[in-house]
Formats: sequence, C-alpha cells, structure tokens
Amino acid sequence: MSALRRVAGEFVGSAMLTALVVGSGIAAQQLSPTDTGLQLLENAIATAFGLTVLILVFATVSGAHFNPIVSAVDAALGYRRWDDVARYVPAQVVGCIAGAILANLMFAKAAVQWSTTDRLTPAHFLAEIVATAGLVLVIFALARTGRAQLAAPAVGAYIGAAYFFTSSASFANPAITVGRMFTDTFAGIAPSSSLGYIAAQLLGGVVGLVAVKAFFPAIRVASAEGRLTVSQDA
Repeated sequence: MSALRRVAGEFVGSAMLTALVVGSGIAAQQLSPTDTGLQLLENAIATAFGLTVLILVFATVSGAHFNPIVSAVDAALGYRRWDDVARYVPAQVVGCIAGAILANLMFAKAAVQWSTTDRLTPAHFLAEIVATAGLVLVIFALARTGRAQLAAPAVGAYIGAAYFFTSSASFANPAITVGRMFTDTFAGIAPSSSLGYIAAQLLGGVVGLVAVKAFFPAIRVASAEGRLTVSQDA
C-alpha cells in the first residue's frame, strides 16, 4: 500500500504541476494578450509559487519528484531504489499528460491540442542542459548537506528564475515536456521539438549528477540496524 501511495502522489503531483504551468500560461495569454514578456512573468511567478506548495504537500508522500531526472538521480545517489524509479516515471509522464488535458478543459479548450510551438534550436538545447543540471544541483546539494527542508522554496525560486535566465524557459523535466505537447497554448511544445528537449534534459541530469558528486561527495552507508545513513568523504 505504501508503494501505491507513493506512486499516486507522483501522479497527482505531476498532474497538478502541469495543470499549474499550462493553466497559468493560458491565463497569462488571456490577461496580457499583447505583451509576451508579461505573459512569461505571470507564468513564471505562478509556477514558482505553485511548485513550492506542491513540493511541501507531497514531500512526505513520495519525495515530490514530479520529474524522471530527479527520480533517476535520487536512485543513482543511493537515496531511493531503482524499482521505485520504474514505478515513478510512468506515473509522472501520465500525470503530466492528464494535467495538460485538465488545464485545457478548465479554459474551455479542446481536451487535446497538439502543440505547434517549435522551440528547438542549438541555444535552447544548451539551455535545457544548464537548466536541468542546475535543478539537480540545487536539490541534491541541499539533500547532502542536511538542508532538505529548504528544497521546496529553493526549487521554486530556481525554476522561477530559470524561466528568465535560460532561453528555453527551463522545462528541465522530460515528463512535463511530454505533457506540454498536448496543449497548443503559451506553455506548449511541438512534438518535433520534444525529443531534443528530452535529450538535453538527460544530458543535464548527468552533468548535474557529476557536479553533485564533485562538490558534495557524501557516501551512503548501512548501519547495523539496516538503516541508511550518510557520511562524508575525507
């Protein structure tokens, strides 16, 4: 039952996150139809605050990953079992698709609208590597230094900032990239661009993992009772 609860938490959290991103993007288009910069600001603020809240809500349920890269790095660093990752990733992807459909319906649009927004350029590819690596570094720098309780505001602030300092607007998440293919609105991404974004995010996850190990070289060890603890390299 606990495994089912964790997977359900990832599904619902991912759906809510995508509904938040897509819904606030649609609202921004409607509120500021002639000002793209203001649309982006409105979308970024809603995402930053909403993501913070979602992490706080689901952190004790599933870890509040909502992102296959975060789940994979969590397992690579020994914080989670790989069979959890195998359960989480489908839940995250399906949840993000459901969230995009929900946002479309809440704004009286067709449930599924394949995005026509072509986003992929070499600059966007590089930006997604940077955005994803930075996200991984933020999360696991805090986890490996005993400050995991700060992850929610830190991740929210980072993603909000990355909307503006990256040319790609910081998707940094393969599951939400898939979900955003299902809406032809401000937050959408064309299917033809999504594979490039996902490839960049995977590369960014590897870069982030290497950076975490380099800057925060903690080692997980098993205690006599079988619990996992963390010690520092010399």
